[in-house]
This record gives sequence, structure tokens and C-alpha cells, in this order.
Amino acid sequence: MDVVVVESPAKAKTINKYLGSGYTVLASYGHVRDLPPKDGSVRPDENFDMSWQISPSSEKHIDAIAKAVKGADHLYLATDPDREGEAVAGHIAEELRGLKTGQVFRVLFNEITKLSIKKALESPGNIDKQKVNAQQARRVLDRVVGYHLSPLLWEKVRRGLSGGRVQSVVVRLICEREREREAFQI
Repeated sequence: MDVVVVESPAKAKTINKYLGSGYTVLASYGHVRDLPPKDGSVRPDENFDMSWQISPSSEKHIDAIAKAVKGADHLYLATDPDREGEAVAGHIAEELRGLKTGQVFRVLFNEITKLSIKKALESPGNIDKQKVNAQQARRVLDRVVGYHLSPLLWEKVRRGLSGGRVQSVVVRLICEREREREAFQI
């Protein structure tokens, strides 16, 4: 028996039909862990060390995956083929770190067809740590920048505005340009 994990329950149902009884296909329902919403989850002074926790809504999904994997020969992480999906796969693998090397594989497919899924399972790979690190860096920037800037924007501009990693840079560029405009003399 092998276990396949995807992000979406609808995908899990379809893929389960394609693979049949030799597989258990489960959904992670997206990200399974996150940085806790409190100060100290990211520590810039400690080389940006992070404290992750399983999201309360994901505990039952991780438990179901862990239970299924106990009797399995292999775990195939078939989360979405992007940076976020890679991080989901990496986080699941870390949460189930008791598994032996050679039991956990990353599989990628861009379409939900029987042929593409079978093909992906025939040539599994490893989790791309660079993509996982890229997603984690993005999440850290959201936390370090957004958590401090957003409340300021709510107070000074309008409630509900976001000060994430992209918006913050744009706001800075606009402010610098405005200062240049105000300082300009003919």
C-alpha cells in the first residue's frame, strides 16, 4: 500500500479513482502549518530562526496522513507544482520525520489525468529545498514587514489595508518619489 497526498479533497477523490486499491489518496487541505501569530515566531536577531506550528484546522489532516503512512510502503507528496505546494510537501515531510529515507517522494503533475498521474508516480523525485526556502522567506517577510506595517496603515490611512512584502516596497517608492516631487524647484 502507498499513500499519495494532494492539497485538494476534490483532487484526492479523482486521483483515488485513477489509482485504485493499492493506494490511499488523502488531502492536506493546503498548508498544514504556519508561523504562530505572535511576536517571536520569527527571530531576526537569531539568523531569522522560525517557530512553526501545525494549524489547528490541519491537525486532523496531519493525523490522518500519519495514520495512513504507518502501514504504507511509500509516501508520495503530490501537492501543487509551485513554491507554495513545495512548502506544503516539505512541511508534511518534516511533521512525519519518523519515516525512513527512501520512503518519501515528491511527484509532480500539471494535469489530473490517469496517464499523467501514473507517469509522475513512475518517476518520483525529492522535495526541492530551494522552493521550500523561497516560500518560507516570503512568509517571514509577510510576518516581519506586514505585521508591523499593516496596523500603522489601518491607523493612518484606512482599516483593512495590507502592508505585505510587495505593497510595502511600492509604498516606499511612492513616498520617495513624492519627496523628490516636493523638493523639485524650477
